[in-house]
Amino acid sequence: MNKADLIKKFNKQAPMYERNRKAHALGPWRSRLLRSARGKILEAAVGAGANFPFYKKDLVEEIMAVDFSPEMLRKAKAASQELGIPATFMESDMDDLSFPPDTFDTIVSTLSLCSYADPLLVLNQFNRWCRKSGSILLLEHGLSSNSLLAFAQKRLEPVLYRFSGCHHDRDMMRIIESSELEIVSVQHYWAGCMHLVWAVPGK
Repeated sequence: MNKADLIKKFNKQAPMYERNRKAHALGPWRSRLLRSARGKILEAAVGAGANFPFYKKDLVEEIMAVDFSPEMLRKAKAASQELGIPATFMESDMDDLSFPPDTFDTIVSTLSLCSYADPLLVLNQFNRWCRKSGSILLLEHGLSSNSLLAFAQKRLEPVLYRFSGCHHDRDMMRIIESSELEIVSVQHYWAGCMHLVWAVPGK
């Protein structure tokens, strides 16, 4: 699927993402992950702002919220105004972004590595953009550690990708472990499909 078609797909899905935000989908995981988010924050693929309800406002200086879907950004802007979250919005693909080294105190990516053409490249960009005293917080999904479920994910991958615009058969922990990030802590859920990862910039 080319990038233009992918953007159209996520534009159409924006109302669903907004409903998920209002329903606090995956709320306990988001809350656990984001309680330490602080300072100047980069949120990659912000979507409709599903993480906004879970930031601790007294710790947040500003959020740079990035997404390549204008409809997602429109929903996220409405969420930031509703919740009083200080945010700046940028319409861009993560692959096209460039920030100076050591720009952010915290970098957040939730359910986004599944859709990038090169997730390892994006993670290594996170490593450069995050201050050495900062943190990289990930909530990502991928290939199950259960062999039967993983087999089904691989068989259904073409259909799932056409439907959702994201890959379900990526070995997400292998990708994260192959990056320049230094993993501090990991929690796995849903038969190893979902991962909460606390990381810091590697040396």
